[in-house]
Amino acid sequence: MMSKERPIRVLIAKPGMDGHDRGAKTLVLALRDEGMEVVYTGLRQTPESIARTAVQEGVDVVGLSCLSGSHNYLFPRVVELLLEKGMSGVLVIGGGIIPEDDIPYLKQKGMEAVFGPGSSTKDIAGFIREKVKRD
Repeated sequence: MMSKERPIRVLIAKPGMDGHDRGAKTLVLALRDEGMEVVYTGLRQTPESIARTAVQEGVDVVGLSCLSGSHNYLFPRVVELLLEKGMSGVLVIGGGIIPEDDIPYLKQKGMEAVFGPGSSTKDIAGFIREKVKRD
């Protein structure tokens, strides 16, 4: 007998004062269409509110989007808060306008991947499926 596996749960969040969310909303719809459960926090979230929502929703993935240039502070802060809350198994990915030179730093700080403009939503969904450990 095959057990019905629950869908991968993804939180898409816009930390900081960035007011542009078209890319995030596009990803929300694309991941939903890929069969994932997606929660979108909306604009101008604090790292604390993002981590709190991730815990409340019991997500497998946190996707952060930033176009304001504050990713080197905001992304690592979310990772730090998730770890403090015992969510070390959560996959954290980022997207937005992130300079190539910043990506190694972000990965060192716990980001699993950073997807820039023009990234395929199919590729992002495939990456999530490949990385999320299922019991």
